[in-house]
Amino acid sequence: MGEAPERRYALEDLLAVMARVRDEETGCPWDVAQGYATIAPYTIEEAYEVADAIARDDYEALREELGDLLLQIVYHAQMASEERRFDFADVVDGIARKMVRRHPHVFGDAKREEFLASDTWGRIKEAEKAERGSVNPRSRFGDVPLALPALTRAVKLQKRAAKVGFDWPSVSPVFDKAEEELDELKAAVRAPDETADASAKRASQELGDLLFAIANIARHLGVDPEAALRDANAKFVRRFERVEDALAKDGRKPEDATLEEMDRLWDEAKASEPKA
Repeated sequence: MGEAPERRYALEDLLAVMARVRDEETGCPWDVAQGYATIAPYTIEEAYEVADAIARDDYEALREELGDLLLQIVYHAQMASEERRFDFADVVDGIARKMVRRHPHVFGDAKREEFLASDTWGRIKEAEKAERGSVNPRSRFGDVPLALPALTRAVKLQKRAAKVGFDWPSVSPVFDKAEEELDELKAAVRAPDETADASAKRASQELGDLLFAIANIARHLGVDPEAALRDANAKFVRRFERVEDALAKDGRKPEDATLEEMDRLWDEAKASEPKA
């Protein structure tokens, strides 16, 4: 007879592991010392690593990164349980109820076609906010998280404003607005203020206005600006690595080459890529 397979850990085991490492007497001092604020950056980082694994079609990495992200949820729930605020079961119950409530066309009597053609989803979310009473009723932006990536938050703010008609009728005037903001940024750079700090602050403000306009262009085009910038980052890395590889064949590094040479190698790397 073969050996019995090793027992697979289950969710209950993970909860028990987290409770043990957080034990004040026998747990890990580092884990015991953590709080919501110190763990939050890791939670955000793990969410990005999940997105990265998906972008790379790396499903082995996705499995691992999803586990890391789940650990973050368990971590926060354990800390809340220690403070008798809520526990992991409350988190599960809450999200399950929310999913059922927000899908009446799946779990209720609502007609699927009618639900999808209406803004029932939005009305359900608005009713949930009103019930919680945690959002400033005078502002439709109060529940847009400040911790979102700035481009993503800009798009969400613009969408909220657009729902009440505060929006450009098409993408064409948004291009004009972006050009206007670019001109203002150029003016800020060409005519600096009296002090370096004032000049830097003005340039930062004008650059922010330009990025906000770019996010608005992305929204009108139906493009996720964060995803577009991630793709651009990946493209830059890919092409520059080709420059590095080409120089390495001669036993050199980028710092050993001239800008003109690197520009030429960059153009060759760009030309070698398939057209989109």
